[in-house]
Amino acid sequence: MIAAPEIPTDFTLLQESETHFSSDTDFEDIEGKNQKQGKGKTCKKGKKGPAEKGKSGNGGGKPGGPNRMNGHHQQNGVENMMLFEVVKMGKSAMQSVVDDWIESYKHDRDIALLDLINFFIQCSGCKGVVTAEMFRHMQNSEIIRKMTEEFDEDSGDYPLTMAGPQWKKFKSSFCEFIGVLVRQCQYSIIYDEYMMDTVISLLTGLSDSQVRAFRHTSTLAAMKLMTALVNVALNLSINMDNTQRQYEAERNKIIGKRANDRLELLLQKRKELQENQDEIENMMNAIFKGVFVHRYRDAIAEIRAICIEEIGIWMKMYSDAFLNDSYLKYVGWTMHDKQGEVRLKCLTALQGLYYNKELNSKLELFTSRFKDRIVSMTLDKEYDVAVQAIKLLTLVLQSSEEVLTAEDCENVYHLVYSAHRPVAVAAGEFLYKKLFSRRDPEDDGILKRRGRQSPNANLVKTLVFFFLESELHEHAAYLVDSMWDCATDLLKDWECMNSLLLEEPLNGEEPLTDRQESALIEIMLCTIRQAAECHPPVGRGTGKRVLTAKEKKTQLDDRTKITELFAVALPQLLAKYSVDAEKVTNLLQLPQYFDLEIYTTGRLEKHLDALLRQIRDIVEKHTDIDVLEACSKTYHALCNEEFTIFNRVDIARSQLIDELADKFNRLLEDFLQEGEEPDEDDAYQVLSTLKRITAFHNAHDLSRWDLFGCNYKLLKTGIENGDMPEQIVIHALQCTHYVILWQLAKVTESSSTKEDLLRLKKQMRVFCQICQHYLTNVNTAVKEQAFTILCDVLMIFSHQIMTGGRDMLEPLVYTPDSSLQSELLSFILDHVFIDQDDDNNSADGQQDDEASKIEALHKRRNLLAAFCKLIVYTVVEMNTAADIFKQYMKYYNDYGDIIKETMSKTRQIDKIQCAKTLILSLQQLFNEMIQENGYNFDRSSPTFSGIKELARRFALTFGLDQLKTREAIAMLHKDGIEFAFKEPNPQGESHPPLNLAFLDILSEFSSKLLRQDKRTVYVYLEKFMTFQMSLRREDVWLPLMSYRNSLLAGGDDDTMSVISGISSRGSTVRNKKTKPATGKRKVPEAEESSSSDSMWLNREQTMHTPVMMQTPQLTSTIMREPKRLRPEESYMGVYPMQPEHHQAPLDYKQQEEAARQQQERAAMNYVKLRTNLQHAIRRGTSLMEDDEEPIVEDVMMSSEGRIEDLNEGMDFDTMDIDLLRCLFPCFPKPPSKNRRERTELKPDFFDPASIMDESCTTKDHLLQPSKACVQINTHLPLDQLLHTYVCTMQHLSAEQGAGVLHLGSFHNVQAAVSCVWGMDLEVEERRDGNQMRYRLGKEYCKGGTMGMC
Repeated sequence: MIAAPEIPTDFTLLQESETHFSSDTDFEDIEGKNQKQGKGKTCKKGKKGPAEKGKSGNGGGKPGGPNRMNGHHQQNGVENMMLFEVVKMGKSAMQSVVDDWIESYKHDRDIALLDLINFFIQCSGCKGVVTAEMFRHMQNSEIIRKMTEEFDEDSGDYPLTMAGPQWKKFKSSFCEFIGVLVRQCQYSIIYDEYMMDTVISLLTGLSDSQVRAFRHTSTLAAMKLMTALVNVALNLSINMDNTQRQYEAERNKIIGKRANDRLELLLQKRKELQENQDEIENMMNAIFKGVFVHRYRDAIAEIRAICIEEIGIWMKMYSDAFLNDSYLKYVGWTMHDKQGEVRLKCLTALQGLYYNKELNSKLELFTSRFKDRIVSMTLDKEYDVAVQAIKLLTLVLQSSEEVLTAEDCENVYHLVYSAHRPVAVAAGEFLYKKLFSRRDPEDDGILKRRGRQSPNANLVKTLVFFFLESELHEHAAYLVDSMWDCATDLLKDWECMNSLLLEEPLNGEEPLTDRQESALIEIMLCTIRQAAECHPPVGRGTGKRVLTAKEKKTQLDDRTKITELFAVALPQLLAKYSVDAEKVTNLLQLPQYFDLEIYTTGRLEKHLDALLRQIRDIVEKHTDIDVLEACSKTYHALCNEEFTIFNRVDIARSQLIDELADKFNRLLEDFLQEGEEPDEDDAYQVLSTLKRITAFHNAHDLSRWDLFGCNYKLLKTGIENGDMPEQIVIHALQCTHYVILWQLAKVTESSSTKEDLLRLKKQMRVFCQICQHYLTNVNTAVKEQAFTILCDVLMIFSHQIMTGGRDMLEPLVYTPDSSLQSELLSFILDHVFIDQDDDNNSADGQQDDEASKIEALHKRRNLLAAFCKLIVYTVVEMNTAADIFKQYMKYYNDYGDIIKETMSKTRQIDKIQCAKTLILSLQQLFNEMIQENGYNFDRSSPTFSGIKELARRFALTFGLDQLKTREAIAMLHKDGIEFAFKEPNPQGESHPPLNLAFLDILSEFSSKLLRQDKRTVYVYLEKFMTFQMSLRREDVWLPLMSYRNSLLAGGDDDTMSVISGISSRGSTVRNKKTKPATGKRKVPEAEESSSSDSMWLNREQTMHTPVMMQTPQLTSTIMREPKRLRPEESYMGVYPMQPEHHQAPLDYKQQEEAARQQQERAAMNYVKLRTNLQHAIRRGTSLMEDDEEPIVEDVMMSSEGRIEDLNEGMDFDTMDIDLLRCLFPCFPKPPSKNRRERTELKPDFFDPASIMDESCTTKDHLLQPSKACVQINTHLPLDQLLHTYVCTMQHLSAEQGAGVLHLGSFHNVQAAVSCVWGMDLEVEERRDGNQMRYRLGKEYCKGGTMGMC
């Protein structure tokens, strides 16, 4: 037998390592220790000698039999079908498949074994095939390496992981094949030292592969192989024991009767069985040490789960060999696995062991070591794991109650209240086994007793005690549901419960206390509800399921039993507990589950009359709202026109309402008499009567008593005098609300007249005005009641009332005016968005404890939800939601889910209006900050940072689909830009607008703009900018710079190609020798299709923003034929300039003088710029020396810090060349450490301070950092523009030699010349070392004669 996971010293399958098979030896027995005597052959394990390979089988390896190919029958014309295909098809019985393979193995074992090897390879999803040549001359490690090279892992799927019924069946067929194979070979073939050694060696090597498919498939095969071998070993052990007993019995016979031949035969048989047992143990040790020990901690959870599942089978199947601590420890360790699937397999494996009580003695050490872990797993985040952990503890409890401590049990007890029903049911079973399943011997004699003397009486008391000790008194329904499956007989023993409540205690029996009686009544109600409704309580089920025929019959039987018992007992219970509000409230709910027909068929009318009398008495005695509503619901349940008892109940109800209405009118007349102050007794009488009427009006139509007039008089008097008690006002409002709703129901259901509609409309409008008045009441409870009712009325009588073909109700539609909307919003801001400590509940007498805080929060959430519902259904203006949305971050924990859902719903209604509301909320917060801190606030302050964070959260709510939110985001930016420039600075244009810092907040939404829309928004931003603004570099202007940078981030590399669809068509013809730029961007499909997906940007051949100025269509320069444009078209068509910036053309002398001055300034600025940039450039020199690639990095500055760092090394105060449209950068940038950031430079269009670096490179060379940035002033006449450009180029070329221009982004130059001046730039490319030379080839003569570079 296998005593421990150790490899015997005489077993040499493992080479050089204790746990790894050597792929080079492949089970070679170098020392010949495993050579079997008497077997007729001597061979190395896993490999045959050269001579044997040629002689195996039927001489020369010919196929076995005339009708066989590769050991398989030729059926249906399918020849040479491999084993994998046979198993995959699953059409043949596995027994016959294995028998065919065994027959093939007997004829030629090389061919059969090769087929088996390819079976495992192909089951892994590998397309490669092991050939006979590979099998003869290659080691297993070489074969596996070859198969790995031919493995196609593109899809990532392989047979064991593929979806579909065919592949699920294949997995079971795969496992079945291995088991049947070992079972059929267990008497001879597995001991031939060839087949099993080769298979084990192959599976061990595959299980150590880096390819997941190989590792997964081979591990499953090895574990199933091990399971089959364990079964063989178990059979051998049984046979050995039987043989040993037979031998001992024969040997113990007297000499005369002893058969020596039989003794010799038994002895020989025992020896052969022992040898086979030893060999099987060697195989199992090899698989365990070579596969399991490594794969039980594999990186893949499925593989780990396979190992744990199988070791559980081994320990259960062959406990004598495997059920010891040497193997149990692996299961214990794996219970800490991070994957729930693996933890689940551990628990199910242990359940199979603990279920057998005979194995408990072998599990004692394991239980003591890992008990705490099992108990903690009852709280596992995976519900399936928690369920199995509880079930395992239940088995442990049944095996030995002393193992689990009281603390361990309590950790499971509280799970009966879990919201997840399987967990609760498992905990309920544990609770039942622990507390209720034990029965005293004395109870055996009273099994047939009923009522208080039944054996369930003590168990019911125990249940009550447990419920009270758990201190979760509002969750009796969950406790009952948890124990419903395992303790049905106990929970349905209503006769026993009724006896405990009505009968006197027996001699020596301790009676139930008042608290215990209340708990018992609550539990009894929950059991009756569960039996009558047949579904779990709220939160425990996904919905009502369809009952089976058996369940329906059980339900009907239970309802009949309940009615027959409690129709008689309920009046007695009500009479006994009539003064106890809590008990009466629960008892009055029982008639809802009665079968009312039994009152007639069972001749129980007298008990019905007794019940009605008790209900009437309870109404007269109690003023508690819960009790009165329970009475109202009971009358409603009994007043069912389908049953004959309707008339009897209706008469009793009408009599009660008549008395209440008459009493209310009489008391109200005295209460409202002029000149007399009502005393407290009169107020109490009015209030108690009004409570009763209101409670009944909730479930019954009391329209014929005309309660609107008296309630209106009461409420109007309260408004005029202001001294009406708050509870009277609250219930009067509620009662009037019920009057309105019942009249609306009557008008809707029946054919109403116009007079009925007008009367209802008048009453509704008057009632809304009354509620609006009470919104300003001094009492908080009154204001909350008025607000709640007003929101409900506005919702009901909104335009939604006409849906469903009810157009006749159009006169009833009521839209609140602006004053009412503002009052509702003010109420929300004053009573919902407050700190917890500010919510003073002292008026209600509540203590400031945790429960009261939770209740107050729940009330505020309901108020907010009521108002948000008005927003979502467009009852109030959507912009009122701005005051709600701005609280999103501050009150996220309390109302975040409500506000977020409101955002989502409003966006579905109107995306643009929702975006305007969001930006309005940010503007309101910004204005509040200005009022508090002034305009000179610190932009790093928590307040401003909070607004930015809120903007970021708002941006996230727009999702990832930018096309859906395109127009909304554009509108948001438009409103934000207008707000930022709305208030000019009183100190003049040299100072920023007062709200300019808002652009910093607005930049959080820039990432949601499409690339082409960023250009549109940027153009719209320029409408508000002056020329001086673009040159300002002070800190106060940083929001503007940051926002402009955010609009240009992620733009096209060829920046001039997105300036204009018109100018892009004027791109020049490039010399055929010129190589395209390496960083040329690909044209997006959206642009290739002329922005077909952007309808609002492509109307009438021009790009229009819905609310912005016209902007040109976006196209690429590489997709258009060259076309010359007039300068006026190429310039004015792109950016319509402000009139104040346009200059009249100069005469020739003025042009010449301006050009000369411009040339001198450019030269001076270049020298100064070059000096100031040296420090920044030197910082990257050392980095670039270690990297051979030319690295170009996007250095768009999106933060203030980077702009400040750049400004420290650059001084542009003396720059006179105005950069407004394009930059031609010529400086290398230190290489980025992140190669993903190495993208083509995206030049800045607008900021002289944001000089961009770009590598001026060829394939193998980086230019030295000695170039300045060429900047174009498009405000000058065209001839001066070109002259300035040429002069500046001359300064640049002078550094490298006459006429040589080094331009970092030559395509930018081409596009600029074509776009701005309408001329073509011809390029002459010449190689001089590693440099490229570009020359401005064509003379431009329009407007004056210019020189050439």
